[in-house]
Amino acid sequence: MSSHHIVREGQEPALIIANGQACSMDLLNQLLEWSPFIVVLDGALSRVLELGIKFDVALGDFDGFNMESLRDMIPPDTRIEFTPDQNKTDLEKGIEYLIKKGMAAVNIIWATGKRSDHYLNNIGILARYHKQINMVMLDDHSKIYAIDSGFKKHKNKGENFSLLPLNEVKNIVTTNLDWNLTNTDLKFPYSTSSSNKVSTTDFISISFDSGFLLAMECNDLD
Repeated sequence: MSSHHIVREGQEPALIIANGQACSMDLLNQLLEWSPFIVVLDGALSRVLELGIKFDVALGDFDGFNMESLRDMIPPDTRIEFTPDQNKTDLEKGIEYLIKKGMAAVNIIWATGKRSDHYLNNIGILARYHKQINMVMLDDHSKIYAIDSGFKKHKNKGENFSLLPLNEVKNIVTTNLDWNLTNTDLKFPYSTSSSNKVSTTDFISISFDSGFLLAMECNDLD
């Protein structure tokens, strides 16, 4: 089971499978097991079908597919959402689709690695939509999510915990980190709080006055 701050009792996050670098099968199977609703973006569709993954919706502009044969590729109980808007990425469309369905939370995988332009844009998407739906972007080494002021989470001593501002974040105050911030401003790309660590096994807390702040829980383990 995916264990992170967005899970609410009786309401597991949906899952979006994007078109970046694939994660391990262990992580993929863990998320698939507990996801009540799965959206596959069209760029990942062939890989997902090869793995035999069951999903609820295939979404995108499908410009790499023959639309006449697409229906034959996908199980009959799977919905095809044709979203041709070129002003938004397929990940944005997938998130908006879940928001319209009333989903409260979503995990996102295969959204990192491969093309850096896609990866960096996906990071920005976490900030743009985080007031409308709780999102966590995961791969084998990272868990990334936007946070609001007043954030608290129980963490183990020595775990990595980085803070990345996406603009200027004012008056940040943290507790229970090795390098705590006290009324500190962070401004991308000039200052971040990268590779910080949890001081003791207990809750960490983060507050700030304004701006968009990402939390990044990263590790080097294979």
